[in-house]
Amino acid sequence: MTWLIACEYSGRVRDAMLARGIDAVSCDLLPTEVDGPHIQGDVTEQLQRRWAGVIAHPPCTRLCNSGVRWLAERDLWDDMRAGAAFFMACINANSDRVAVENPVMHGYAAAICGKPTFTVQPWQFGDPAKKRTCFWTRGLPALVPTSDMTAADARADCHLASPGPDRWKERSRTYQGIAAALAAQYGCAV
Repeated sequence: MTWLIACEYSGRVRDAMLARGIDAVSCDLLPTEVDGPHIQGDVTEQLQRRWAGVIAHPPCTRLCNSGVRWLAERDLWDDMRAGAAFFMACINANSDRVAVENPVMHGYAAAICGKPTFTVQPWQFGDPAKKRTCFWTRGLPALVPTSDMTAADARADCHLASPGPDRWKERSRTYQGIAAALAAQYGCAV
């Protein structure tokens, strides 16, 4: 059976799975950045199909702690609830093995989505970067770090990125080391 990599335009997790001989397809509203099996469109329908496993990267714009101040200031509560509902649709995907990734959530989103199963940092998987990443899982264990790097070896470049039209896109990419760990540790869990 095939793994669904939901809300992924970069192809990083999909390609890490394929490199290990695991059948995988990505799905996103955006076209894929690299050739490979990709469904361009709304992933909601795909989440209802049966999959070997699902790894999802739903948008965090209204759920992440860094944007909480805008909820009241710009009256974005409905957007936040819609984002949380989509996040929960990812968690409830039609598979026994599901991992949903997002940054640290603010309290309002966490009240709907629950607490993450575990968190990781890119430097724990060989990328010299700091960006706390949370995972909510069902039927899958916590990722085991693959690198002996420490936080002292890492930079917070993603948090210091200059403003611009593609800042969101660059900040949302899965780090290569985490993608490789997802493929190695979850892809064989079928």
